[in-house]
Amino acid sequence: MAAPIEPRNLDVASEAVRAAQSASTGGKPMLDFEGESTPYIDYQSIDVLLSLQHPRSPSHEEMTFYVAGQVMELLFKLTVNEVQEAQRQLNEDNFGASMKYIRRVKEILGLLRGLWPMLDTLTPNDFNSFRDYLGTSSGFQSYMYRALEFSLGNKNEHMLKPHQGVPVIYPALVEVFEAPSLWDTANAALKRNGHNIDQAYLDRDVTANYEVDASVTAAWLAIYRKNDPEDVFFQLGEALMELADAFSHWRMKHLLTVERIIGFKIGTGGTSGVEWLRTIVNHRFFPELWEVRTQLP
Repeated sequence: MAAPIEPRNLDVASEAVRAAQSASTGGKPMLDFEGESTPYIDYQSIDVLLSLQHPRSPSHEEMTFYVAGQVMELLFKLTVNEVQEAQRQLNEDNFGASMKYIRRVKEILGLLRGLWPMLDTLTPNDFNSFRDYLGTSSGFQSYMYRALEFSLGNKNEHMLKPHQGVPVIYPALVEVFEAPSLWDTANAALKRNGHNIDQAYLDRDVTANYEVDASVTAAWLAIYRKNDPEDVFFQLGEALMELADAFSHWRMKHLLTVERIIGFKIGTGGTSGVEWLRTIVNHRFFPELWEVRTQLP
């Protein structure tokens, strides 16, 4: 979802190649390489990656904020990648494989949440020492985060607007926006496997703001009332709930970290800051799964 940098050529190895290398080094690490790089650098473009940190202020504290933001972007990218693979597997009724990726997403969200305590080490004075250098940049403008929200089902056409002037990413973001979400895909799988979900729900405009559907709630409620831990859809529901729960924890910790550092100051990107974030934290992905908890005896 950006202009790609072509990977460098790297020889493909094999068990035989690795055995020969180990024999030649006596089982010790390789130390001699031809050219001006190493295979490790070339495989992951490490030199390029580590050249992308450009704090704008003289403050030592900015590097912590800068790197945390870049790590989040990498994890957002990975999360979108895994959500889309979970959808591909669900479309083939490969439920075990799909849940593998859904649970991986949950673990990635845990890593994302774990970055906030690192940012908590910035005191208000630390952050203020470089805050002005952010200009009007804001995490709200993250297109990978927006792709993640879209892929999980939180669609809002207005959220495309900040990116419409960025041709290297806008078409791909629109594609995610217009595609069915993970929740849509899960409910289509229920319908395909005999659960009673209204066809009108599956045929609706998936780009519209999501509204809770009674037939979806009823289908999941029937699964949970059956309470069969061997039922693949019961397992799927729990995996999705774990993901939704992890995302809500990430949002809540984001709110607390921002309030801890800047209080109720105006945000850098034009929002009211903490007050804006408070309007977001009550959102829940896969809302019918949450509604089921209320309706169970």
